[in-house]
Order: sequence, then structure tokens, then C-alpha cells
Amino acid sequence: MKEALFYSKLDDHKVRCDLCPHNCVISTGKTGICRARKNIDGVLFAINYGKTITISIDPMEKKPLYHFHPGESILSIGPNSCNFSCKFCQNYQSSQFEVPTTTITPGKLLDLCKLHLCNFVAFTYTEPTTWFEFIIDSSKLLKENGIKTVMVTNGFIKQEPLKELLPYINAMNIDLKAFDEKFYKSICKGSLQPVLETIKTASKSCHVEITNLIITDENDSEEQIRDLVDFVASVNPEIPLHFSRYYPVYKMENPPTSVSTLEMAKKIAEKKLNYVYLGNIVTERDTNCPNCDHLLIRRDYPLKNDILDGKCPSCGHTIYGEF
Repeated sequence: MKEALFYSKLDDHKVRCDLCPHNCVISTGKTGICRARKNIDGVLFAINYGKTITISIDPMEKKPLYHFHPGESILSIGPNSCNFSCKFCQNYQSSQFEVPTTTITPGKLLDLCKLHLCNFVAFTYTEPTTWFEFIIDSSKLLKENGIKTVMVTNGFIKQEPLKELLPYINAMNIDLKAFDEKFYKSICKGSLQPVLETIKTASKSCHVEITNLIITDENDSEEQIRDLVDFVASVNPEIPLHFSRYYPVYKMENPPTSVSTLEMAKKIAEKKLNYVYLGNIVTERDTNCPNCDHLLIRRDYPLKNDILDGKCPSCGHTIYGEF
């Protein structure tokens, strides 16, 4: 447990959390929406500090990150908290409910990286921005020791804490759940605009990829997909976009996303974006040069990575990412 950053003291021993746009006003003895920050006698504490639901070694592509050190392994940890309540949450057991955790310090995290010869750490699985204090402390130490950090996030964080965090983060996969305010409000218990601002800010500071889970009858219309693609293209058409297939889970019983819907989304996106991928489906995951179509990365066996100094070896086109 550690005193939280980004909060304001109010009357009657209440506090306002200023980390995310919920702006939770918390009475003494209570926690905010994320369950990670608690008011103890008028002081806000990060009660989840250093408490991880798991410690795993994953492929980088699982995050998913396709243009950030492809083929590398990444040590992954995550908190038992989230500031959204998505009805379709694939990790709802650990994001919405209390589960056993293991305590880890920034120093121990560094030791684990050295033990496993792992040069990358991902803050993932639930919502890492609710782990703000631990990530700040850990990322600073990891950076000092040459280890790069990744956040897999819903992007629901205020700009001031985001800007404090970004100098220590090398890459983000940001989950843009829909390009629809009503969707965010009714299905996720959040809001869209702060996520859009996170994408715009982060894309100027670190490597960014975006994931959109396409849900049957919720965010799968051509209009919504076009709007989402237009936004990503307006930020940077080089940003890789991952459309992912939905399956019924938690409180959402809609039918699984059809393959034809995913293919439609990919076709729309490829008109304006250079790198578009499909997830949660058996399909080609390769990366081709957007200029000459040379096969740059084959992610299924036999593996291949032809990118040389960040460029296509065939035409010299610069490929977005860090390789």
C-alpha cells in the first residue's frame, strides 16, 4: 500500500481521485470504482500497490503488438482492478472481482526479468492505469536497466497523469472499444472522448497499436467501423489496427462475430490504414510492405523477419514500429 498520486482532499475527510475521468469522490473507508484506491482517514492510498494476479511469460504478439519487437518474449503482470465494467469482459474474473494476488516489488520485477533473460515487461490482463503508482516506480527502475515496458490499456486516464507516465513507457496497445459514446456509457460504464485523447497523446510519445473487439449487433455496423478507421487515420495511418472477434462471455450473450463482418472491417480499414490485422480467428497474421507488398514478417512457421534497420529490404520504405 502506498499513498496515491493525483487526488484532492475535500471537506469531511472525503477525497476526489484525479487519476481517471470518473473523478470518484470517496468517503473515508471506501474505494473508488476501480477498487484499487481507498480513502483512509482522508488520505487516498493505492491499496493494490505491487499486488499482481499473475506473473507470466508471453509472446509479444499476444498483447497484441505486431510492430514492436516481433517474436520476443515479454514478462506480463497485472493488477486485480479495473475502472470499466464491460459486459463483454474476457478477464472479468480478475477485473471485476477480488482474487488472490502475489506481492511483487519493482526490484523483484527487475530480478525476474534478469532471471528469465527477458528485456520486456507488460502491464496487462486487467487495467494497468489503476496500478499507476506501481507502474511509475517499476518503469523508472526498468528503464534505468535497459528493460522496455508495455501497457495494454483501455486508455481511460486523465491527461496529466498520462503525461507523467509516458516518458517511461515504450509501447501501448490501446483498446478502442467502439466509436460510439452510447456504447461506452451503457456497455462499459465509461466514456469515449478520454480514450481518444489518450490515443492522440500517446501516439506522439511511444509506439501505439489499437485493438477493436467487434461485437455482433453492438459496434459492428459499417458506419461505426468507418468512423473508427477515420479517427485512427486522422491520428496516424501508420498505427496498426487489430480487429478482434467477439465470443459470448460474462454478461454478453450476443452471437459470435461472423467472419464476414471481420473481413468487411479489414477491407474498410485497409483503404486508409497501412497495417490491419484480425484477431481471435485463424487467419493470416503476416506483415507486408504497404509500398511494394514484399513479405516482411511471417508469424507462423517457418518464421521470417526481413525488416532491415526499420525498412523494407525490397523498396526501402520505412516500416512503422520498433524491430
